[in-house]
Amino acid sequence: MLAKSLQMLLLLPATLRLAFAQNSNSSTSCNNSPDLCQRAYNNITHLGAHDSPFVRDASTGYSVSGNQYYNTTVQLSAGVRLLSAQVQTNSSSGQLSVCHTSCSLLNAGTLRSWLQEVNTWLVANPNEVVTILLVNGASASATALAAEYEAAGISNIAYTPTRTSAIEQWPTLQNLINNGTRLLNFVASLTDNTGASYLMNEFDYIFENSYQNTAPTDFSCTANRPDSNTSGALGAGMMPLMNHFLYVNETLFEMPNTTYLATTNAPSGGVGNLGDAATQCTSEYGRVPTFVLVDFFNVGPAISAVDRLNGVTAPTGRTAVSTAVASASTSGAMSAGVGKGMFMLCLTIWAIGRSI
Repeated sequence: MLAKSLQMLLLLPATLRLAFAQNSNSSTSCNNSPDLCQRAYNNITHLGAHDSPFVRDASTGYSVSGNQYYNTTVQLSAGVRLLSAQVQTNSSSGQLSVCHTSCSLLNAGTLRSWLQEVNTWLVANPNEVVTILLVNGASASATALAAEYEAAGISNIAYTPTRTSAIEQWPTLQNLINNGTRLLNFVASLTDNTGASYLMNEFDYIFENSYQNTAPTDFSCTANRPDSNTSGALGAGMMPLMNHFLYVNETLFEMPNTTYLATTNAPSGGVGNLGDAATQCTSEYGRVPTFVLVDFFNVGPAISAVDRLNGVTAPTGRTAVSTAVASASTSGAMSAGVGKGMFMLCLTIWAIGRSI
């Protein structure tokens, strides 16, 4: 009955779906907690799934290009509220697609189909605010990206900022929900968003620490992008994005370090754990990071460290997933029919474009 109701809701015109979302009072929680409803968007830590569409499971032969064990829908239901993805042009179809570095390496489908997946979840969860961060590997124009949003039926709930640079005070989650603008969209990079002002150039609003970490002692809170001026970025009102994922060096490539993953994503204990790193960045920034981006979000679990930053002790409405590291990894990818030579070549290509 619930599934049929949701299907019927998806068939409604966008304006009616928006009205339904605005008037739904089935939950007093915002992003899984009533304590967050009156908090400003930039005064909350949002857990992010690094390379959200790129899954390492049986469907991809446990591809080492996968950064998550569960798909985007599962991520959102478990508490993830920032989704990052790489956008490439599929050389075969010419379509904008979510592909890991190259569509011949790991192709998760068209951009519009992935956005439709996000939209389906948002319609079913009207009290949730979600952020998308697109890495524009295709160098697509705002017009081209907006066409995908419109085709996915999701552009009507996108938030449009009041300023074209860092904002000192963002709306509260409740404001975003009430206004029907529950999807915030950043693109790295998009210097001209004419015609699609809801697509925000990431580095006008956000700064990041380094993502190239190969040892637990490498994690640093110092700004790395768009430049290394941490105090200047904070003074300008930019939101901190804390990259916290670890790579392991092999002979010709780097790949996600799953051996140390349980510590990397842990809320405490062990060198380079997420909880301690977040505490350190909070101290250095004088505020909590707005975003924390991790690989394999379920391990740790990473959400525990984010809940502590947000002061959330009794989250509601989440669907629990296993916190274990998947048992199949590189051996699964090779047994799926990828020859060793091609496997090594793919890994090398993957390493070249591993940035978010």
